[in-house]
Formats: sequence, structure tokens, C-alpha cells
Amino acid sequence: MLYQDTVESEVLVHRPWFIASMFAIVLAVFLIPNLTGTIMGELMRPVIGDPLESGLYGRFAIAFLIAVVFCLNLVLIGFASLKVQIGVVWLELLLLFIAFIELFDLNLPFIWEKLPFIVTQGVVTTLYVSAISLFFSSIIGITAAIAKLSSNGFAYGIASFYTSFFRGMPLLMQVYLIYLGLPQLGIVLDAIPSGILALSLCIGAYMTEIFRAGIASIDRGQWEASRSMGFGFGLTMRKIILPQALPVIIPPMGNMFIGLLKDSSLVSVLGVWELTFLGRTLGQATFQPLEMLITVAIIYWILSICLELIQSRIERYFARSKVR
Repeated sequence: MLYQDTVESEVLVHRPWFIASMFAIVLAVFLIPNLTGTIMGELMRPVIGDPLESGLYGRFAIAFLIAVVFCLNLVLIGFASLKVQIGVVWLELLLLFIAFIELFDLNLPFIWEKLPFIVTQGVVTTLYVSAISLFFSSIIGITAAIAKLSSNGFAYGIASFYTSFFRGMPLLMQVYLIYLGLPQLGIVLDAIPSGILALSLCIGAYMTEIFRAGIASIDRGQWEASRSMGFGFGLTMRKIILPQALPVIIPPMGNMFIGLLKDSSLVSVLGVWELTFLGRTLGQATFQPLEMLITVAIIYWILSICLELIQSRIERYFARSKVR
């Protein structure tokens, strides 16, 4: 995190040269004919009229108005506190996003009709697959991390080969190999177990490096002190090493879970009724794919925001515990 004494020595938004530069950049960007004439032209039509009929003058008027509003907004926000600035920016971007979505003229009754089924079936299946995969990938990750930190060449070789192989191959390829390849060996798995296995093995390879870095960050003296007290390896890991390593492990692990939530969409190729599969099939069956795809995308976004909030609370908890 950046500290106030390192970033607030100069308030750039109150510098004339900065405002002038931003005005020029925004004006130049929105003078692009396609951008101004289509997207922003539609948004500004009630204010400026039809930009296509007014030609260059209409495009310049729209671009000039947007640049003025942007710079005025930038200056006014600069006088508020940090939390207010963040809240205002989020609100403005959310309103712009809603206005952008309105351009597609979506069938809202159709979305509301399908939304309960998408939530009860798609969201539940997505969270189930993601949570089970996170559990198994964590077990794989911590086991492989311990092997990579050991002085046993056999264990290190297996762990390093595993991480290299599964990090070096696309996840979608792993899903296909497990679902379509294992039956040739007489091992037949259903779609959901195949997806969970592929996700667990792939994410477990990344978890290995996360746990390895966290464990390696603990001073070696902690291990020596525990051995002098007669603690075994398992007790040392549970009571001494892992509690101290968690503040290092939690942030990247939370990011991996958010990534895993989105990567779970790849199991849709196996016919699993998760979010992406339902969004695609319901949209294609009714010839309204855009409504379903946008709905699913927003649901993924909301789930990611919830996970980010949970992650931030966990990080603050371990930060307070570390201070104590």
C-alpha cells in the first residue's frame, strides 16, 4: 500500500498543466469519428442532437463537452476525502456502465424471467465446483510446497515436475485430457468430477508456489527453535510456521480463488450447468444471447466483488493479529 506522505506531496488534479493535458487527451480521444459517432453520440443525442447529421461540428461539440465535464469532475473530486473520491468515481463509472448497457436495448423481462434459474442452478454449481477445487488444490499445493522445500531430491523432483507440467499447459487442454483421455485407460469420470480434477491439478500447481513462498518467508530459526523444544514436523507446521506464513499466503491465495471462480467457466465445454453454460444455451435457444451473456458477466463481477471484500477482511484480521 502507498502511504500518504509518498503520494500526497503534490495534488496533480489542482495543477493547471495537468488539467490542460487531460483536457487535450480526452478531446483527442473523443474526436475519433467511430467512437464519437456511435457510442458517445448515442449517449449525448438528447443533449447535442444527431452527431451524424452535424458532421465534424457535432463530433467536436460532443468531444469538447465531454472533455469539459471530465476535467471539471476531476477538479471537484480532488477537494474531497479519499473515501468520498473513491465512492464518487465508482458511482460515476457505474452510471456510465448502465448507460452503455442501455444502448443494447436489452429485453429486461426476459432477463428477469431467466434470472432465478441462473442463480439457483448456475451460481450454485459454479460456487460448488470452485470451492471443492480450491480445497483440493490447497491440499495439493501445501504438499508439493513442502516437497520443494525439502532436501529430498526425489520429493523435490516430483514436485517440480508437477508444477512445471501443469503450469505449462492450458487449463482447457487439461480439462479435455482428463474428460476424454482417461476413458481410454478405463477410468470414466462424469463431467463435474473431471472439471474439479482438472481445476484442482492446475490451480494446485500455482498454489504450490504460493505456499512455498509463504513458508520460505519464515526465518529458519523458527524451525530450529521448534526442534529444540521437541516438536515434530506436523506440530511445527500447524502451530508455528503456517500461522506466521498465512499473512503472506492469504492475498495471493485470495486472488487465485477469484481466478478459479472465473476459470471454472471452462467446465462448460463438458456440459456442466454452471453460469457460462446456462448463459450460452439459454441465449441461443431463445435467440437472445446478448441478454444472457451480459447477465452472466455481471453475476461473475458481483461474485468477484464479494470475494474481494471477504479477502480484504481476512487480510485485515491477520494484519491485526500480526501487530498483536
